[in-house]
Amino acid sequence: MSWLVEEQDAHPYQTLKTLLEKEEIISAIGVYNPIVGLIARDVGFNCLYLSGASLSASLGLPDLSLIELNEVATFTRYIYRATNLPIIVDVDTGFGEVLNVAKTAKEMYESKAAAIQIEDQKLPKKCGHLAGKEIIETKHMVEKIKVAKQVSPNILVVARTDAKAVFGLQEAIERAKTYQNAGADIIFPEALENQEEFRAFSKAIDIPLLANMTEFGKTPYISVDQFKELGYKIVIFPVTTLRIANKAIKEALLELRASGTQKNMLEKMQTRSELYGLIKYTDYEEFDKRIFEQKK
Repeated sequence: MSWLVEEQDAHPYQTLKTLLEKEEIISAIGVYNPIVGLIARDVGFNCLYLSGASLSASLGLPDLSLIELNEVATFTRYIYRATNLPIIVDVDTGFGEVLNVAKTAKEMYESKAAAIQIEDQKLPKKCGHLAGKEIIETKHMVEKIKVAKQVSPNILVVARTDAKAVFGLQEAIERAKTYQNAGADIIFPEALENQEEFRAFSKAIDIPLLANMTEFGKTPYISVDQFKELGYKIVIFPVTTLRIANKAIKEALLELRASGTQKNMLEKMQTRSELYGLIKYTDYEEFDKRIFEQKK
């Protein structure tokens, strides 16, 4: 639960594998720092998603391959250390070519990622729901999947294809089949536009499927239960928490600037006791006290 508690014996990839074996569909909540992960765990979610778009935006950058492997690895460690929940980590294109992907897979396993998501775009990649994407050759993506599994066999590989928007649905399905045969553990078809397209993938692919339920994109709003019926095992909500938080912060600051006081916003705030409970403030105090007593 924190660095005060011993970590689980199993690597988090094993925890995610166990979740995938259950009947329930997995809702992976997009987080971009540890406290958002704690909130997600506190309300009952059991899997997290570290979104490249959210992490980039939280650092004041667009989602254009501008963050680096060491930054993603650092945030992965921070979030896992705080939550002990399995994290699916968006590593964009793997931070380069095949040799870079090998380093990425090793680094992310050591950083306690349960799974890494690699996409078949060219650098610099773009948000999957924007126009102008370019796609690498299928054989190059196959090389990336194979080397990731070779270097870190105990990490799950999510193979994302952006081919539907560029080459059409059938090409995206064929790529997904090839990625499955190359050793991918999970397939992520990006920017599908209706339930029929999602169902077409589930009919063609034999391994778990991941759906992206982002806001303001090409995909219509489909519920978790509907995705389960469509044959999907994981649904990610990559930017929901960031968008909600950013709007709430802006509205609060506008109110503060206009009125000069925050007293009319207290009911919208997390209280001091709620915050301290979330971050286990008293547990740290008690730990410090025990250490002090041991010194006597």
